[in-house]
Amino acid sequence: MSTHTELGPALRAWRERIGPAEVGLPVAGNRRVPGLRREELAVLAGISVDYLVQLEQGRAKNPSPQVIAAFAQTLRLNAVDRELLYRLAGAVVPPYGSVPRELPPGVQRMIDRMSDTPLAVFTAAWDIVQSNPLWGELFGSAAGTDARSANLIWGHFAAPYAPGASRIERDAAHADAFERMMVSDLRRAADRYPDDRAVVELIDGLRQTNRRFADLWTRYETLPIGRSHKTVVHAELGEIVLDCDIMTIERADLHIVLNWAAPGTDAAEKLAVLRERVTASAPRSLVDP
Repeated sequence: MSTHTELGPALRAWRERIGPAEVGLPVAGNRRVPGLRREELAVLAGISVDYLVQLEQGRAKNPSPQVIAAFAQTLRLNAVDRELLYRLAGAVVPPYGSVPRELPPGVQRMIDRMSDTPLAVFTAAWDIVQSNPLWGELFGSAAGTDARSANLIWGHFAAPYAPGASRIERDAAHADAFERMMVSDLRRAADRYPDDRAVVELIDGLRQTNRRFADLWTRYETLPIGRSHKTVVHAELGEIVLDCDIMTIERADLHIVLNWAAPGTDAAEKLAVLRERVTASAPRSLVDP
């Protein structure tokens, strides 16, 4: 099925899942169909009912960017559905404004339940948004002399280690894979948020500061986000060998980074020591059942 023939079913599905009250319309009488009527969507989007029928039936193609934007706003589409709408309409997805930093409530509840795993949340440009206490115990203080030290990519390529922070080591193969993956993902963020000045300045600073980053940036690679492997050298516990997984929350455009130790290993025992420290330092009301 082509994208043009999929536009109509997508519009109908989005129209049927949003109620009139959600767009400020009065709800009166019995409605035979769920969601918005064609007439209601047409008025809200500023088009004729006949043109909307043609779009939904696949008899009209390539709506204008203004009409597409009106659909996206009226139908309350999230970021993922908005991009899909533009693609199905055969149009270029317009860039967003600034990199989002807000955690949806559902994501917050999920990470609150993962307190036994070293976890942190990062923006699309890899600025840290939130970390749990176990992450802090594992990596130590992230505060350095450089204002950009809270950015994971800057921290890897350009920032000196802060006093008290753990050191991260990778062998040559894992370091190469990690660096290529992160530069590729930062390029995706730059493409999505070309008007975010902080992202532009971050990239310019990295290109000027680190030759390796500058070289990777000119490769224009497109690589998926995946697992990485590293050794965390903790100030007190020494080497802790970990696997790292990255979850991408598409609708919020956030990354959740989780670190794991293989069961039964020395690293797992050391993580258990750090968990005990977190439990011991937590307020009693959070520890007691």
